[in-house]
Amino acid sequence: MIGPVAGRLFSADWFSHGEEFPWSTVEIVSISEAIMALGSYPKEHSFSNLIDTLKSEKHEDRKYFSPAKLQDPRYDELPLSIRVLLEAAIRKCDDFYVRKEDVETILDWRRQQGSAEVPFSPARLLLQDFTGIPAMVDLAAMRDAVARQGGDPSQVNPKCPTDLIVDHALQIDFGKCAIQNAPNPGGGDSQATPVKSTPAKPRGCGPQRSCSKGACNDPPSTSAPAAAVQIENTPLLCPFHLQPVFEPEIALKNQEKELIRNRERLQFFKWCSQAFKNVNVVPPDISAVHQVNLEYLCQAVQEHEDFVYPDSVVGTDSHTTMVNGLGILGWGVGGIESEAVMLGQPVTLTLPKVVGCKLLGSVNVLATSIDIVLGITKHLRQAGISGKFVEFFGPGVSQLSAPDRTTIANMCPEYNATVSFFPVDDVTLKHFKQANFSEEKLELVEAYLKAVKLFRSYQDLGEDPHYSEVIEIDLSSIVPHVSGPKRSQDRVEVSNMKKDFLNCLNEKVGFKGFHIPVEKQTTLMPFLHGSREYQLTHGSVVLAALISCTNNCNPSVMLAAGLLAKKAVGAGLSVRPYIQTSLAPGSGMVTHYLSASGVLPYFSQLGFEVVGYGCATCVGNTSPLPEAVVNAIKQGDLVACGVLSGSRHFEGRLCDCVRANYLASPPLVVAYAIAGTVSIDFETEPLGLTPEGKEVYLRDVWPSREEVQHTEENMVISSIFRELREKMKRGNKLWKDLEASEAELFPWDPKSTYIRCPPFFNKLTKELCEPQPMENAHALLFLGDMVTTDHISPAGSIARVSAAAKYLQSKRLTPREFNSYGARRGNDAVMTRGTFASIKLQNRFVGKAGPKTLHVPSGQIMDVFDAAERYQRDGIPLIILAGKKYGSGNSRDWAAKGPYLLGVRAVIAESFEKLHKNHLVAMGIAPLQFLPGQSADSLELSGKEKFSLCIPKDLSPGQEITVKVAFAFPDPPSFSNLYRAALPSFHVSACVHFRQALGRLSR
Repeated sequence: MIGPVAGRLFSADWFSHGEEFPWSTVEIVSISEAIMALGSYPKEHSFSNLIDTLKSEKHEDRKYFSPAKLQDPRYDELPLSIRVLLEAAIRKCDDFYVRKEDVETILDWRRQQGSAEVPFSPARLLLQDFTGIPAMVDLAAMRDAVARQGGDPSQVNPKCPTDLIVDHALQIDFGKCAIQNAPNPGGGDSQATPVKSTPAKPRGCGPQRSCSKGACNDPPSTSAPAAAVQIENTPLLCPFHLQPVFEPEIALKNQEKELIRNRERLQFFKWCSQAFKNVNVVPPDISAVHQVNLEYLCQAVQEHEDFVYPDSVVGTDSHTTMVNGLGILGWGVGGIESEAVMLGQPVTLTLPKVVGCKLLGSVNVLATSIDIVLGITKHLRQAGISGKFVEFFGPGVSQLSAPDRTTIANMCPEYNATVSFFPVDDVTLKHFKQANFSEEKLELVEAYLKAVKLFRSYQDLGEDPHYSEVIEIDLSSIVPHVSGPKRSQDRVEVSNMKKDFLNCLNEKVGFKGFHIPVEKQTTLMPFLHGSREYQLTHGSVVLAALISCTNNCNPSVMLAAGLLAKKAVGAGLSVRPYIQTSLAPGSGMVTHYLSASGVLPYFSQLGFEVVGYGCATCVGNTSPLPEAVVNAIKQGDLVACGVLSGSRHFEGRLCDCVRANYLASPPLVVAYAIAGTVSIDFETEPLGLTPEGKEVYLRDVWPSREEVQHTEENMVISSIFRELREKMKRGNKLWKDLEASEAELFPWDPKSTYIRCPPFFNKLTKELCEPQPMENAHALLFLGDMVTTDHISPAGSIARVSAAAKYLQSKRLTPREFNSYGARRGNDAVMTRGTFASIKLQNRFVGKAGPKTLHVPSGQIMDVFDAAERYQRDGIPLIILAGKKYGSGNSRDWAAKGPYLLGVRAVIAESFEKLHKNHLVAMGIAPLQFLPGQSADSLELSGKEKFSLCIPKDLSPGQEITVKVAFAFPDPPSFSNLYRAALPSFHVSACVHFRQALGRLSR
């Protein structure tokens, strides 16, 4: 792990100079700076001959590295995304991390792609709080390590500019309306005459939200004047008296609750913002991480000391790839890699193959950008592009707006690409102008990108570079889809949704099946809600969420949802009140344009109230469903459904009683919420009835593309970008008033249940450790295919009967105070106990889902943590047996840190998700891969054997390692007790990585 690396490097004994390191004269933030301080850093840049000056009247003083000066025809053939890698390698060449050979390797991309490893130094680093907090906790612990070595801890700071956005702590404690039984609170199945000529009334405001006429619990007036358009940060209107309500109560209450629940974490973040240089902390309730990245941090072209260069970023949020839609190269990494980047180390990656995705044809009038995303996802997933770059070109690209492109780029992790890159063109420049880039900045961006040939005209076929392969997609062939019920790659045409869901009921339990007996597929479960009786059946929607990630940044789809809501309310349609609906915009920008366009009141009428800004439903931070709904689902063994406009919907992630979850575009989320079921054919069945009994179909309320584009052009203007900038300047009053230590070293509180000094530095030594053999290890878990990082390290709520809950209860916390695993990632004691704590974990030792395992020596079934603790007491090392794609899903460093602290030293699987495999390597856990055609089943392993392996000192990637199997029982089977497992293309342990760093140092 990078923490121990940095900790060891703070000792002068690591260098051959034999003198005490000059702590007082240099700021140590990376290995390369340490070398520079010792006089071994090259003073002359290796590519100083490539420095050029921009030929522009306003920017003659701007310098840049010009790859064109290489006068190498290979440059013009490179995909534009590879040109960004090349420029960074040229500019960052220090003959230590980045060498001349690396530049030549990238330039020789056509021959070296897919085999050579190259470094990439991004312009900046992006952290969100869930994955950012363990990285910052490690960095704080590094300061302690420096102090113990006699150094100046204030000199430990990130080398790479780092932005940390606090956006993942929000939970929906308050939603819809606190008053459910007010006279006609609006919405639901109210029999009141629908409002047609005035904006719709929200679903009640609650007795505690007072207007100038007192408590709002009077029935609304049908003759009330039309409500004014609501803009963010101006008073809401009481739906009963149409008088100002001076605070958006739901969002404010959730924000206050967030501050109380997460005070310790927020105090730590504030200490980071004050203690560390090069760290910018964006406080809570400003915006979601990817929104801040898109709307505020993206620069297209960076400037530093009169040099200009392409903007680029790596981040700990899976949505980091959205910036590729704006021609900014970036992708998601885990907290472990982020620490390395902070300390000035480049990201190492295999020089990627680049798939050219040629877009042709015209977009279907009914298809949204989400449909295009899912269509492209299907094509690219089938093409097998894991670990590759995708670069879009062709005339169809010009039809896509910049927000459309960012939405498409966001989904590249779902088809296992590293990035989906849209080079900058005139459409991108127009977006930057809307984003309030000054004329001078726009001229600089255009002049520089054209000078280094990073600007594209998609109509000019002569500009098309060479690609590893080309995939053509006809946009006119894409029709509306949803995705589910358990995996994002399982796409379902909306026209076939009803038939597909019924098939899912019939199929045996699996990725799409629920195996419901035919005689029970028509079960109806009545229940009472708000003194009225309703019925649930298979396919009933109980949760509908317009959430903060993926597409809320795209005005077209959100405005389409708002216009659909407006038309639906105008037709007299409503959403059943027991359905848990929420609207968590990605930023105030979204609220602003929804308000300015006049659709926000109609969202409220249907129950989609703004609940706050930050990740909520998609990470499991949702309030419980009504008890009557939960009871009906359980009693009828119903396959209830959730529909959300995000990119994550693993089984059990949203709510443990919601078994089917579908990803859908925002307008379809609203449509399914109104219908109340996913088992509907929109073409032949109505959404609902008007008060007069007239049937209303989806086609009657679906907004045309022209309507959406007109609204977008008139509402999504530069003022909404100014709003975010003004909000950033104003900050958050609760954050400003929050007290935090100003000491150089963080004052660890031994009583804290949120922030603990991690144990990774406790046994640091100046000498490198040799790889140790593993003798007679037991399998902690025996897992199948597609074990996700959600299974390994859950981010959602902490179950009351879990090992983590027992620990928190020992600290005198009540279940109400548990918070979530994501919020407690700064506490290793909680996170270790939360490892493999998912209720959906399928462990073959146990035979049913849950966080249990077999303690092999005793034969007892116990919690995973308790079993691991018992193994460690007995000095028994541990491994994990798994199937295909182990570690898929979100990048999550605790999915590697947790198993390491449980005592796991190897994972033997059929295949790994690349990013998680890197994390295992960084933590010193060996990711061993069965040889092709082999698996635990083909080798007839029960998982109850003892495993032994020896990692050689001269280990190389791909080397075969012998794993010896001994049997823990007196009468072993007769099959062979010897098999082999091959290492993937990365080192088996971090020790090898450390040795390579020292090898470069010796040169």
